[in-house]
This record gives sequence, structure tokens and C-alpha cells, in this order.
Amino acid sequence: MKRWISTVLAVAGLAMALLPTTARADRIKDLTTVAAKRTNQLIGYGLVVGLQGTGDGADVSFTAQSMKAMLGRMGVALEGALADFETASSGGKMDIKNVAAVMITAELPGFAKPGQKIDINVSAIGKATALRGGSLLLTSLRGVDGEVYALAQGALTATGIDAAAAGTKVAIGVPTSARVPGGATVERMVDSPFATAEQLILNIRDGDFTTMSAIVSAINSRFGAGVAQALDSVSVAVRAPADLSQRVAFMSMVENIDVQPGEPPARVVVNSRTGTVVISRNVRVSAAAVSHGTISVAISATNEISQPNPLAGGQTAGVQNAEVAVNEPNKPMFLFQPGVDLRQIVDAVNQVGASPSALIAILEALKTSGSLRAELLVI
Repeated sequence: MKRWISTVLAVAGLAMALLPTTARADRIKDLTTVAAKRTNQLIGYGLVVGLQGTGDGADVSFTAQSMKAMLGRMGVALEGALADFETASSGGKMDIKNVAAVMITAELPGFAKPGQKIDINVSAIGKATALRGGSLLLTSLRGVDGEVYALAQGALTATGIDAAAAGTKVAIGVPTSARVPGGATVERMVDSPFATAEQLILNIRDGDFTTMSAIVSAINSRFGAGVAQALDSVSVAVRAPADLSQRVAFMSMVENIDVQPGEPPARVVVNSRTGTVVISRNVRVSAAAVSHGTISVAISATNEISQPNPLAGGQTAGVQNAEVAVNEPNKPMFLFQPGVDLRQIVDAVNQVGASPSALIAILEALKTSGSLRAELLVI
């Protein structure tokens, strides 16, 4: 158990131990994003055909309505088409087991141009049990403004498998979700202020005043005072050349400047489902005494036969004897001195051989007592 705790907490401890004596600088492009380069979400509704009987069937009305509308737009005589699809067993409904209604989602990258390809995600919304082997019909992808920005179509790539036989069921992945790499073609550009704005905004991925101050100082040291101006702990405004070619070259130089970011806040992240615990290097603990122990109760039963004496006149009977044992391990109490660091926390927890659930309980108790000088996140 001690080895397990060391392995879990070493995720943070190893990073701290391997840090060089001199702090490593990061490029501005690794710390920030250009506000004008934001992505946009697209969504659409379509039909997947070519399934092997795993489609929506006759119980999903909107799938049948979509098929009728599509066939009508393609000039198919609906009266004849309905005669082929409707069966007596489905009560006059269209029983199309090889078709599924799906929702399509995609991310339109910043500066995407018409003709470029983007990946799409396809998810079933009806009673389809699998999308494997299907093909998506031509579907419009719209933005939040309702305009069409891309057209999607193509064969689905579904890795999920769901098989059942003789009362046994095996599921690998999600068979009702699939992807189409490069399955959508961009049809419309999203207006961007990159070419016209007087100032370009850089947003730090993790807002921090120290990092922001370092970025502003580095840009102004390279290009002159007043070129960069901090707006808050997240955004910095940079004056850029008016000529578009010079502006691109200028941003290339800006994003490759090295800066020394600020230290992240002290944080302990606990995954209660997997028992994983990650402690950042800045975590400190004030003076506290911790004791951890569990009481285990073991009950064992023994079945015996009671045989009477030959002349007693009794009857043979079964007797069950139970033995109860209570075990309380002797776990030592350990003391945290004021301001202990990560290595000392790991060593102290290892002394009591805490299990994953017990380790989480210790951290939560330290936070409740006010001794843990860090943000505790339980996910």
C-alpha cells in the first residue's frame, strides 16, 4: 500500500524533483491565444443510411418524416415509396431499420477558408443501436446565427461494438457515436477583426497577474514601451502594424518571445472514482496532528453435527458455531510541522499506510480544519 501511495503522489513529486535550478521560460504562443483566432461551434441534423438493421425502425416518427421530406425533394413519388416501406406489422408506419436520425457537431477553426476540410462528430438521437457501416447524407452545419458555414457528408468511422448472444452482452466503446475525418467542407468565412483592428488581444489560457506582467514586460522590452498594455489578469492589448503582411510577421515575432510565467496556485486534485491524487509543488500544510485507523470485524461460521449418546434417546442435529473477531490496527499518529512541503506530506502519509479512500479522507479533513493551504478539487 505504501508503494501505491508513493506512485500516486509521485505524479507531482517527480515533476518537482526534476525541475532544474534555473526556471524554464515558455513562449508566449504556449501561454496565450489570439482572440481573433477563436473557434466557432457548428451543429446540424441529418440522416445516416446503409445500416445493417440497427437503425431507428418504425418507432421514431421524426426519422420517417425526414425520409419523406428528403424523398420528396429528390422527386420520388411518395405514394409509391410509402407502399414499399409501410408494413402491416408496423401499423402503417415507415419501418426503416437501415436509417438513423443523427446530430452532427463540429468546430470551425479560426481563419478557416471556404474549401477547407474539418472533422465532424455524429451521434444518434433516436433508437438506433449502432452506426457502424453507415454513411451520412448531405447535411448543412449552421452556426449560432443560423447561417450555413459547412456541408457534411461521408462514410462514418465508428469504433464502438455492442454484441449480445445467449444472455451475454459485450460492449466496447459507444456504437451510437462516430466520426468522419475531414467529413465537412467549409462554405463560409467567419468575419475576424485580425486584419482591421488597431490592437490585437492576447488571452492567457490560465489567468495570472504575474504571468501577465511578464508578458507585457517582454513585449515592451523587445518592441518599445507602450506596444503592449495589460487589460486585466487574462487579456493584453498589442499594437500591431496596419499592413497585413507586416502584422503577420509581427505576431510571429511576438508569439516566439520567451517569458517566465508565474507559479500556479497551490492545488490538490482528487479523483474520487479512480483514487488518483495530484498535489502541486506549492502546497503547504500548517501545524496539524493526523491519526488514521480502521476497525475490521471478521465473522467465521463452523457447521458441526451434534450426536446424542446411544441411550439418551435424542436425535442427531446440526449446530452452527460462530466466531467473531474484532481487529483494530495500531496506526501511529504523525505531526505536520508548520509550512511542510510536498515531500514531507508524502512521507507522513506513507507512515500510516493509507488506502486511496483513506488518503482522500485525510486531505478533506485537513482542508476542513484549515491546515491545508491549498485549493482542494474533488472531481
